[in-house]
Amino acid sequence: MDFGKAFTYLFDDEEWVTKLLIGGIVAFIPIVNLAVIGYVLKVLKNVADGVERPLPAWSDFGDFFVKGLIGFLGALLWALPIIVVSGLSMMLSFALYDTSAEYGGLLDVCLWGLNCLSGLYGLFLAIVLPAAFANYAISNEFGAVFRFGQIFKYITSNLGNYIIAVLLGWVAQFIAGFGVILCLIGVIFTQFWASLVNAHLLGQVCRLSEIPSPEPAA
Repeated sequence: MDFGKAFTYLFDDEEWVTKLLIGGIVAFIPIVNLAVIGYVLKVLKNVADGVERPLPAWSDFGDFFVKGLIGFLGALLWALPIIVVSGLSMMLSFALYDTSAEYGGLLDVCLWGLNCLSGLYGLFLAIVLPAAFANYAISNEFGAVFRFGQIFKYITSNLGNYIIAVLLGWVAQFIAGFGVILCLIGVIFTQFWASLVNAHLLGQVCRLSEIPSPEPAA
């Protein structure tokens, strides 16, 4: 894998400034910003298919929005357990203010256990969800987000590269955070850039893993 290429490939595109500007602006608009998810998924698939200039034009905005909406719903379903656990933790926190000392210790233990469970599942999501998105991007089918066999095969068939790709994706997000220094204006574009970096990394892993693209791009 060419890990460094993931951080610089967009600059090879003659229209990278326009595409980055549009993506950054769209990402700042509620609801409409779902199109950014679809755009990133398209980039991932293009990289997996070996497209030389993987950044697509923004002309298929409607398609990007639909794919992004489906991807968001898939992520929401994956996150449902942590949402439920977080809700229970909040209820226990409120209950601690209205209970006697006799039961307060028990509630504290339950709350601690739920928080640990939430943290562990959050870590699990951070590791597995990128693979689920990659599976969806390649197959273009909503059900692919939950094809656990394919997802874990994608991860384990190239485990070392996948772990590095996920870690570098986190590094890109960390770097993107420095856009706050530019009074939020910068972070709009750096966060989009970080998503494009992540898409390229995962797309490279796809090329080396056992998720075949059904329709290789010309």
